[in-house]
Amino acid sequence: MVELNLQHFAHAAPIPAQERKPLGACLVDRGLITKAQLDEALFLQSWQQAPLGEILVAEGWVTRQDVLEALSHQSGLQIADLDNSPPSQKLCQIKPADFWLAHNVIPWRRMGPILLVATARPDLFPSVRDDLADVGYTVIPVLAAAEQIDGAIADMFSTPLAEAAEARVHIDHSCRSWTPLSRAAYATALGVVLALFSTLPLVGLAVIVMAAVVTLILFLTLRLSGLLSYIWHLQYLTPKALAECDPPVLPCVSIMVPLFKEREIADALILRLRRLTYPKALLDVILVLEESDEVTQSTLAKVDLPSWIRTVEVPALNGLTTKPRAMNFALDFCRGDILGVWDAEDAPQPDQIERVVRHFAQADEEVVCLQGVLDYYNPRTNWRSRCFTIEYNSWFRVVLQGISKLGLVVPLGGTTFFFRRDKLLELGGWDAHNVTEDADLGVRLSRAGYRTELVNTTTFEEANFRAWPWVRQRSRWLKGFMVTYLVHMRSPKQLLSDLGPLRFLGVQAFFLGTVGQFLLAPVLWLFWLISFGLPSPFDPIHSNAGLTALFSLFLFAEAVNALIGAIAVSARERRFLLPWVPTMPLYFPLGVLAAYKALWELVLDPFFWDKTQHGQASEETLPH
Repeated sequence: MVELNLQHFAHAAPIPAQERKPLGACLVDRGLITKAQLDEALFLQSWQQAPLGEILVAEGWVTRQDVLEALSHQSGLQIADLDNSPPSQKLCQIKPADFWLAHNVIPWRRMGPILLVATARPDLFPSVRDDLADVGYTVIPVLAAAEQIDGAIADMFSTPLAEAAEARVHIDHSCRSWTPLSRAAYATALGVVLALFSTLPLVGLAVIVMAAVVTLILFLTLRLSGLLSYIWHLQYLTPKALAECDPPVLPCVSIMVPLFKEREIADALILRLRRLTYPKALLDVILVLEESDEVTQSTLAKVDLPSWIRTVEVPALNGLTTKPRAMNFALDFCRGDILGVWDAEDAPQPDQIERVVRHFAQADEEVVCLQGVLDYYNPRTNWRSRCFTIEYNSWFRVVLQGISKLGLVVPLGGTTFFFRRDKLLELGGWDAHNVTEDADLGVRLSRAGYRTELVNTTTFEEANFRAWPWVRQRSRWLKGFMVTYLVHMRSPKQLLSDLGPLRFLGVQAFFLGTVGQFLLAPVLWLFWLISFGLPSPFDPIHSNAGLTALFSLFLFAEAVNALIGAIAVSARERRFLLPWVPTMPLYFPLGVLAAYKALWELVLDPFFWDKTQHGQASEETLPH
């Protein structure tokens, strides 16, 4: 029976391209669409970079199976069912996985000198045939759904693709080379420092105070520079306005949404994605799942996914289940010219993709990444969610805007950033072992000579408002900052050469300042004893004038933070947060616990991903 079918496939006579009836006419003749629907689809295709079939499917007028059967009727090619009759493992080895992924084809069957290759785009097959001229077969196309081809490639090459996902970034810019022995060196160095401090307590105390003050000055300088740059560009410079018109032809945009053990979020996620106003024929939304994650798989099985949303399962390998590894695997299956990332709980503004496409169309070529603003939709849940919202608004709406204008390194925010996909592939994707892969990627793209700009769009997500989950999330971020800093400071001279002096100092200010302020915060708290007239443990090593100067520095830093917070939430929809800005110094003490948890894990388990649980809050202020 199989042989009979293969004979049928091999001897089917393809219709010459010049004699083929247009696909739209085939669908009309088969009664699947009306002439009016075809005219509308052709109009949409005039400014959408999408095949006609994708437009018809996205509009809900036909199914993908309808299009596949119409393609078969139009071209004279037979349809192969790759799910029920999977490709041959041996045949797939005649070319590497990259070849099949690039063309979205897969060899299906061989009959003597004839090789049947499955494709979803027969119009593009001549180039495939040319590239397969060296395999020694007569190559004949058969039709298959694009999703089936992707699935077949993922099955055939699951192990090499999973291994590649763990090692895409060059080892010099990755932390995957860390071994227990190399991590023990950090623990030994820390132990030696502590021993010296216990032996010479006054010297140790002076060094700790100096480190605390230096990191405070670094972080204060970064925030103050960002604030002043933000105000300068806001008040005195006219920003380059982006025209409201879209590019002549809109590109396809892929969005990856990594999911892991998401029981509560699936229905809400699909609802938010449906609000997007970008043409659905040009949307390629990929829900990235772990092969072992039965929770999310069973949850999504109950959801009716739109035609423009699909899933990619990441094979289990070596026990590593990080978000960057999953995205590296899915990266090979993306189809868009622009690639974005959203988290499971994200609620992007409906016109976000249009804004991104518009910005990229008018940005300089060295701008390869756009970072959107992150905000929270549940700021009223409790005090911690209010403070979290103030913190994020301060960073994304003020400081990050300012430092991006200064040309400094922009640490990406983990979600709502968009890349020119070819440049992301050039950079090697994400470091699969780094738990803040976003900040690391921001440094690497700067080292390669590229830039990140802020795009005027907002994604709302869920503020982590419970104490221990907040500590766990913050500890992952801080551990990732430590890892990123240690990786890129392996060769400080090379980093300085790659970034230049100003951006090099910006990296020191962000990473050392952020981590140092949390680790050394207890030292700074002791200075507040001065305000109550109590004895200070620093009395033996500092004069009264020195302590007063330091205390004044702390007050100035808090004043700058309060000013940034007030500016950040001064917009009408966030003005209710203004009374909570003075309470921000009470919000960060839990960060000290998070920092020492991060330091402990840095030595014992640097690749552990402490997942944040989503779906715990209602969407109180989500705009529509």
